[in-house]
Amino acid sequence: MNNRLTIAMQKNGRLSDESQKILQKSGVKFRSRDGKLLIRSNSFPIDILFVRDDDIPSLVNNGDADLAIIGENELLEKTISKNLLNIKKILKLGFSKCRLSFAIPENEDYIDLNNKKVATSYPNIVDNYFKENSINASVVDIHGSVELTPHIGISDCICDLVSSGATLEANNLKEVVTILESEAVLIQNSDLDSNKLDLANKLINRIKGVINARESKYVMLNADVNNVKNICSLLPGSESPTIIPLEDENKVAIHALCQEPVFWETMEELKINGASSILVMPIEKVLN
Repeated sequence: MNNRLTIAMQKNGRLSDESQKILQKSGVKFRSRDGKLLIRSNSFPIDILFVRDDDIPSLVNNGDADLAIIGENELLEKTISKNLLNIKKILKLGFSKCRLSFAIPENEDYIDLNNKKVATSYPNIVDNYFKENSINASVVDIHGSVELTPHIGISDCICDLVSSGATLEANNLKEVVTILESEAVLIQNSDLDSNKLDLANKLINRIKGVINARESKYVMLNADVNNVKNICSLLPGSESPTIIPLEDENKVAIHALCQEPVFWETMEELKINGASSILVMPIEKVLN
């Protein structure tokens, strides 16, 4: 019986870089890849496969990989076109955020997409959108330089991934309709044996701890005893704070784990309500 997990991820690009970072922060240590497509971790029983992103859904579905990190856009595109029944989406990871949007030449007015030719690298998602919304349009399946197609007569408009919008602007296109919000997700084969499932759950809990720590802050402050209730109500996303008596009987120290952002406005409001010596610290990991 193989007591090691396998996790697949994109072999190059920002998604791959961020995927490796979240594994390392979760205690999965490994040496530099140096171009290798398979590496083993010595700190956690897992092997990492670096593959093409469009191969990832099939690898997980067929059990060749137990887990994977993939963009939701790629996962949806492949699950529409193939009969992938053994994949379970576990967790949104909060990075590689983008959107799949229609864009038209910037000098045109947008009315609708009927009778348009739409160039895209995501023909299944787009075709599905057209069917669901009763849009009579044709899909031009193209990979690479999609932004060029409206300017050379291949299409009337495009549907492509957008992050900042800078690429569209550089190619004289404007975004008009978003059909999918996407980010990196962790997926799992839904038929793992009990040993692998235990390992997968252990890793998933670690990854959740890393994600929870991103926006979490540990807040420490001093306050008058009479102001404790008001101050605790201002601490965002905190459970029951820790109240610590101080040498001055009229004051206490308040420590709280805040699982929402702590903004300057929050700190200023705390100060107005009598808090002093306010300290906000980042957190590396949170295990609930």
